[in-house]
Amino acid sequence: MKESLRIRRIRLIITFISRILLVGLLVLLGYLAYKGYLTDINKLQDLVKGSGVFGPMLFLILQVVQVAIPIFPGGISTIAGVALFGPFLGFLLNYTGICIGSLLGFHIAKRFGRPALSLFFKPSTIAKYEKWTGPDSNFTKYFTIAIFLPFAPDDFLCYLAGTTKMSYQTFTSIILLGKPLAIIVYSMGLFEVLQQLFWT
Repeated sequence: MKESLRIRRIRLIITFISRILLVGLLVLLGYLAYKGYLTDINKLQDLVKGSGVFGPMLFLILQVVQVAIPIFPGGISTIAGVALFGPFLGFLLNYTGICIGSLLGFHIAKRFGRPALSLFFKPSTIAKYEKWTGPDSNFTKYFTIAIFLPFAPDDFLCYLAGTTKMSYQTFTSIILLGKPLAIIVYSMGLFEVLQQLFWT
């Protein structure tokens, strides 16, 4: 009971922080929209270029953190990477940050076990996928397929993988090989949609 109560309290704190960050993100988007950056992709990229090396470094850190500590939708930052830094550098930053963040999430789950799942994810999400970890299931196969797909709940699955007997070597291989296709399809696909809607 004490453990469950503590987890609920920590989850409330995480939820509060995530909402504060979301409000901050909305304020930032509002400011950028007011200044005309969201309707002019070249103006937006020039703004980022003006920050020098700090822009890419800050984005990389943000991408690592949002994957390892999933408190807001990661798809937003993935699309932003391509929009801010272009297709090549944007993909490179997304890929590097997401892979490092995934490894950190896996490590956190290895270190703290199933309670780590309850801190960041809904009970319904845990219940939906925990059958993959049953004694008669092939979690590695399911996990590999899911990582290759662009719309799978990757952050959660990385944590779930950490609660299994999967080794660091196996996990790292799957992430490094499986992430590129998903990142390209997801980020470039949605970026093209946004470009058609706002930047043409």
